Amino acid sequence: MLLAIIAFLAAGMVGGALPSNPGWREPESGVAIYLEDNGIHTDLVLPKRAGGIDLSDLAPARDLRDPRFARHGWLAIGWGEAAFFLDTPTWADLRPSTLLFAAVGSSRTLLHIEHIAEPRDNPAAGVRRVMLRPQEYARLVAFVRTSLQPGGRAYPGYDRYDAFYEARGRYTMLNTCNAWTGRGLRQAGVRVGRWTPFPVTVMGWF
Repeated sequence: MLLAIIAFLAAGMVGGALPSNPGWREPESGVAIYLEDNGIHTDLVLPKRAGGIDLSDLAPARDLRDPRFARHGWLAIGWGEAAFFLDTPTWADLRPSTLLFAAVGSSRTLLHIEHIAEPRDNPAAGVRRVMLRPQEYARLVAFVRTSLQPGGRAYPGYDRYDAFYEARGRYTMLNTCNAWTGRGLRQAGVRVGRWTPFPVTVMGWF
C-alpha cells in the first residue's frame, strides 16, 4: 500500500511537470481569471460578465440561501465527488470512509459555485491572477458549462452565497478536482501540466 501511494504521488508530480500547450504565454491584456488553492482543492474563479460572455445564469440567485449575494461579480467554481462535497462542510468533518469512497471512484459529482467579490492576487494565500485571451476564456467557459448535468438538481451550499449542482464525470484518484481544473485550462489552450491531480500541479504553472 505504501509503495502504491508513493508511486501515485510520483506519477502525479511527473504528469504535472510535463507541459501541455507549451507555446502558450500569458497575454498583457484580455480577460482576467483567478485560480484559488486551499491546499487540497483548486477552484476556477471567473467573472460573471467579461469578453462578451454572461455567466449570470450558471448559478441563479434563487439557488442561494441569501439571493443578495448574487450581486457579486465573480463565481468560484470547483468540481468534485458529491459525498465529499455534501458531507464535508469543513475539513474537521472529513471522515476516512468519505475519502476512501471518493478515491475508489464515484459517478456522483457536483459543481460547487460561490458568488464572491473579485479576489486579490496573492500567491502566498493561494490566489493567482491569470490573463486569458478572449477566445481562451470562451473555451474555458464552454468547458465549465459542459461539466454541468443538463436538468440536474441544485443543492444548498455551505453558506448563504453558494450552491451545488449535479455535474458530469466520474471522480477517481486519477480524475480529481484538481485534474478537472487542469483539464479546463488545457482545453482553453493554457500551458499547464498534462495531468494535474494535486493543487501544486496546477498552481505551480502560474
